[in-house]
Amino acid sequence: MPKKVAYLGPPGTFAEQATLAYDPAADLLPLSSIPAVASAVETGMADEGAVPIENSLEGSVSATLDLLIHESSLLIRHELVLPIDHYLLVKPGTDPRKVRVIFSHPQALGQCRRFIERCFPKAEAVASLSTAAAVEEMMNYPENAAAAIGTLRAAELYGAEVLAARIQDHPVNLTRFVVLALADHPPTGDDKTSVCFAVAGDDRPGTLVAALQEFARRQINLTKIESRPSRQGLGKYIFLADLQGHRLDPVVAEALEALRAHCTMVKVFGSYPRFKDDV
Repeated sequence: MPKKVAYLGPPGTFAEQATLAYDPAADLLPLSSIPAVASAVETGMADEGAVPIENSLEGSVSATLDLLIHESSLLIRHELVLPIDHYLLVKPGTDPRKVRVIFSHPQALGQCRRFIERCFPKAEAVASLSTAAAVEEMMNYPENAAAAIGTLRAAELYGAEVLAARIQDHPVNLTRFVVLALADHPPTGDDKTSVCFAVAGDDRPGTLVAALQEFARRQINLTKIESRPSRQGLGKYIFLADLQGHRLDPVVAEALEALRAHCTMVKVFGSYPRFKDDV
């Protein structure tokens, strides 16, 4: 019986493309939001859920990070990196000079900001729930006066025409997706671990440095570190880090335990195989 994997739908999104790359045999369940994907996994409606977490142009996907920090006990079981090409799609026969509105997901609008400002400076950018939903909204817009930023698959699904290809602001545009599940992945020997933590005494110099030194002194490489608002007031932050190794590796387990002495909160998002591009 194929695994059921929820993803940020509808069909035609980059999340669908990433999910198919992760497991071509999966039974796909498209849902309307990142929290909905998590809820499907938490309640058993799906075995796993694929959501975007980071883009090389626009940075982290706040909805996914906030879900992992504040709302869900799901763990990251896999990661996948997908090259992203954006296309400007219109109803067949649309005159580009008449385009007044451009629909897309906020991340896609941000990744194509320079193209929009240069070629459609007077068009209104309108946020959609997904790139595929944007194409559907564009096709229903009156007077052939709208465009959408989406995928080639969305163009095929909705009968749209490609007006411009690969319109992202930078040719190297990558999105990292993570697969959420009730359990993370067993050690493989080439793993990553994602964590978040809040340092104690965050109004004193050196508190963050002291926490990070627990990894440095054990020669554990941090591949990413960033901060998010703690939701407890201005100037209070939660730090997120990706590190090499599995949480069950003795040296990583030791570092995580030592980290707790410096923090008011430590949450492990999971350990999972490090993505390797075989192309």
